[in-house]
Amino acid sequence: MVFEGYCVKCKKKQTVSDGVEKETPNGRRMAQGTCPVCKTKVTRFLASKK
Repeated sequence: MVFEGYCVKCKKKQTVSDGVEKETPNGRRMAQGTCPVCKTKVTRFLASKK
């Protein structure tokens, strides 16, 4: 899954190409992957409906 998320270490938006869709413990959907520049975990919350 490819998505654009904010990297807090680089302090800018990065395009993540190896993302996976997950669900938080309280039921929210999110995309999660690693920053291509600094290898930090990047998370972006998604809309509740597909």
